[in-house]
Amino acid sequence: MSGEYTQEFVDVDGARIGVQVHPEPDGPPGAPVVVVWPAMGVRARYYRPLAAALRAAGLAVVVADLRGTGESTPAPARTCRYGYAELAADVGAVLDALKPRLDGRTRLLLGHSLGGQVALLHQALHDADAVDGLALVAVGMPWWRGYPGLRGWGVLPYTQGIAAVARLLGVWPGWGFGGRQARGVIRDWAYTARTGRFPVLDGVDAEAAVRRVRTPVLAVSVDDDQYTPHETLDHLCAKLTAATVTRHRYPVAEAGAPLDHFTWVRAATPLAARVAAFAAALPHR
Repeated sequence: MSGEYTQEFVDVDGARIGVQVHPEPDGPPGAPVVVVWPAMGVRARYYRPLAAALRAAGLAVVVADLRGTGESTPAPARTCRYGYAELAADVGAVLDALKPRLDGRTRLLLGHSLGGQVALLHQALHDADAVDGLALVAVGMPWWRGYPGLRGWGVLPYTQGIAAVARLLGVWPGWGFGGRQARGVIRDWAYTARTGRFPVLDGVDAEAAVRRVRTPVLAVSVDDDQYTPHETLDHLCAKLTAATVTRHRYPVAEAGAPLDHFTWVRAATPLAARVAAFAAALPHR
């Protein structure tokens, strides 16, 4: 138990997903619930400032650790076989475990970077009706051709080099990027960087499934994002042909602080207000 949240766990297929349940916000009961899914290698506890901003905006907040990160197990090792398919299924397992708290309430998935891809893949591959809205913040398809200027020519060897090391060692050690990761996660991530498409997951064409997602989406890119600049989210949004997409660029002027791929979390008060307004406009259950 933290003064800020209650630490809980959800068991799924031999893994254990750490879930931080923050106190209910002030105001009437039954507030919309936001389940936050972090970036690659980023612990759930990093999102405490975001959780505080969302609660202040009137939203209930749960933050999960991605499999293999923070309080979630197993720790990435050569024996781990999981990739994007399992991460997407973990979202469903957490939603199932939270069901008593979610019944009758508007519920959103807020994904950051890899967490946003995972949340979107859950909607594409599993029970889309379990969620009313998706907020994708600093999420992008890291397709090398989607980067502005000459940056993509560096992204391609960088991402594929990481994948080669993960194949060779059986695990990505986290050298300077992404924290320690299972090779399947790196394999699937590197595929998206190389092709600009989602891979086939458990025999399902995830790229085609994403195009069928109808869940309303709030898609937010942030200024000065070194990993997923605005163009990479534009590429991802272009896949959401069946969904209503609200696209926003979160500028330094609005945040009132410097921004990048990670620091937006500490300058999220205006963004939290946008998420709350997005939630309020969703159809009620």
